[in-house]
Amino acid sequence: MANGAENPPTGVTKMPNAVKIVVGVLIGFVVWFVAATLANLVLRGAVHGYVEAEAVMNFTLPMLLARLGVGALGSLAAGLVCALSARSTPSAVKALAIALVLFFVPVHYSLWAQFPLWYHAAFLLSLSPLVWLGAKVLRSIGSEDAASAD
Repeated sequence: MANGAENPPTGVTKMPNAVKIVVGVLIGFVVWFVAATLANLVLRGAVHGYVEAEAVMNFTLPMLLARLGVGALGSLAAGLVCALSARSTPSAVKALAIALVLFFVPVHYSLWAQFPLWYHAAFLLSLSPLVWLGAKVLRSIGSEDAASAD
């Protein structure tokens, strides 16, 4: 350890960064969809008329804002869990943020006529910052833990 690097314990191999990135992105995607699905189920039960509006994609302004909240929750959760799963590889969060945008651009393009422009813009432009914010929450928790251990 003369070079300052830590060696893993004998018999334990270190996961390559590329694998950590792929795993982090996959986990982040799963978490995004699970969180968004659960939040959408709550929305369906909590907002009168939402189920009927969802069937025909004809939402009121409060419903559209709530849907953006669902997406925001999914992005925050995905960023947090991605950062947690790939702690020593911050590139995983960056890759997840890019992957989510690339995934959702064609989805929103196919729905372009069914939602106002501001809705598409708000959703797509908030994806990456909210993923980063979710990851930052984990980093700030980790730095508080490190400070309290001193």
